[in-house]
Amino acid sequence: MDDDGAQPTLAERLDRLFSVRGSLTGREPTYRQVATAIADGGGPTVSPSYIWQLRSGLKDNPTLKHLEALAGYFGVEPAYFFDAATAERVEADHALRVAMADPVVRGVALAAADLSPESLAMVKAVIERTRALEVHTGRVQHTE
Repeated sequence: MDDDGAQPTLAERLDRLFSVRGSLTGREPTYRQVATAIADGGGPTVSPSYIWQLRSGLKDNPTLKHLEALAGYFGVEPAYFFDAATAERVEADHALRVAMADPVVRGVALAAADLSPESLAMVKAVIERTRALEVHTGRVQHTE
């Protein structure tokens, strides 16, 4: 859900998938790469320009086959594009994958793995307080 409570559009959700893929691989896929991968996977014919139109919001009513193909390419359920609960779950999974791609974050998680529940709660509280301070000072964006 957006900050104003509105559900993200198809274009916004598709844009998010491109961004997450870019965060994980170091570069967003091109529209041609997506179209080629869909075709190579036996999916429906879809042009790079049509994918761009969907992502930019110029087109907003794709066929179910196109949604399924895009969902398959990005590794999400087709419901991601229109079901808020599915989208929230996918977004949480993506946020975790992006965070765990950072070697420092992964190191913190691994260092905390064998701690007692009490110590984990303390580490979590320190991290939450640090995040709140950085959000307050503008060093990081608020992500909730």
